[in-house]
Amino acid sequence: MATLPQRQLFCWNEIDELGDLHRLRLVLESLPDERLMAALERRRGRGRDDYPIRAMWNSLLAGIVFQHASVEQLRRELSRNGQLRWLCGFDPHQGLDAVPPAYVYTRFLRLLLRHADLVEAIFDDLIEQLRVLLPDFGRHLAMDGKAIETFARRRKGLSEMAPDGRRDVEADTGKKSYRGVREDGTLWEKTVEWFGYKLHLIVDAVYELPVAFEITKASASEMPAGRALVKTLQKRHKALVEDCQTLSADKGLDDTKLLEQLWDDCGIKPVIDIRNMWKDGEATKLVTGRRNVVYDYRGTVYCHCPRSGERREMAYGGFEKDRQTLKYRCQATQYGIECQGQKQCPVRGAVRIPLAEDRRVFTPLARSSYRWKTIYKKRTSVERVNSRLDVSFGFEEHFIRGRAKMRLRMGLALLVMLAMAVGRIKEKQRKKLRSLVAAA
Repeated sequence: MATLPQRQLFCWNEIDELGDLHRLRLVLESLPDERLMAALERRRGRGRDDYPIRAMWNSLLAGIVFQHASVEQLRRELSRNGQLRWLCGFDPHQGLDAVPPAYVYTRFLRLLLRHADLVEAIFDDLIEQLRVLLPDFGRHLAMDGKAIETFARRRKGLSEMAPDGRRDVEADTGKKSYRGVREDGTLWEKTVEWFGYKLHLIVDAVYELPVAFEITKASASEMPAGRALVKTLQKRHKALVEDCQTLSADKGLDDTKLLEQLWDDCGIKPVIDIRNMWKDGEATKLVTGRRNVVYDYRGTVYCHCPRSGERREMAYGGFEKDRQTLKYRCQATQYGIECQGQKQCPVRGAVRIPLAEDRRVFTPLARSSYRWKTIYKKRTSVERVNSRLDVSFGFEEHFIRGRAKMRLRMGLALLVMLAMAVGRIKEKQRKKLRSLVAAA
């Protein structure tokens, strides 16, 4: 917390209960922000201190906690709410004169941009705190990309203009297509287009809390951004990556390089949906070295009866880490099913398929297993976090211009999300762990 000078004469919480402000107190007391405050105060030195650094920082966080879409909304709330001014650290004796003008917030945000590394250090510190408070934190992760639309005007030659704080010259246009099959068997396709940025986010799939993020232009591909994000997470939170078991994602991140990176470099089992990239029209392919064992693009393995030609799905027998192989057993042997060609079948008991057969199709957690389907359902956790960013943190309608500002504002929102979780746990409110708006 940005420690404030000891109050004299009286305290607002001695006169009245904090009420809804208790949520802000949870955040302020949980933030390890002393390094940032010290750096900002050193920069200010002996200059004018009409609006203290710590009070400015706390009020900025208050705007996020109480969902103010703009600085002007925050200033109006500070003007009418003396308790809030006191809790943020503004002098209660000054009354409305203690509320900073809009230009002061503009300058303060510019100052924070110069110390973005210290803001990210707070994010990392909170993740380490959660690893202590929640021993299984980070065991299962989920990753996804999210469109962040900006409402700046699109003009020709915008990219050639110099940033001026009003126009967004760094944003561009992104597109995403969705495809599916209707009940009558016809295909459908929908394309969504937006102007702005893209958030790449990794969250804990159980507790629905962020562990890593990045902001790119809207046109940036998810795959290289996903690989870079995993590399960043491995660098900054090595212990978390070592303890992680799975990472789930939708087919937008179906990338052989990412699958190999997760398992080969991090020891994380990828649970990522797959696209059908087989261009030759084949429904199945023959397993190398086998005459009657085939697999489809989703990794389901089948054997063909040598006599009847009947195709049966083989029973998944687990992953052998030392051999880097997936084991599949004959259904006739495993379940006692009658097979006319069992005696002539070259499959004796089980088949081992190495991951190297096809790294996209075969992963350490077999796509055809029940475990894979169970873990994949956890992927929706990142969608719920994205929804909270839109609704509770104001990214559905915002006034942010520029990638650096967008990254800082996103970082502050995720800081509040993590700090609220830490505060809830410490006050034994784990049922409200994910909530920004629930009363304390």
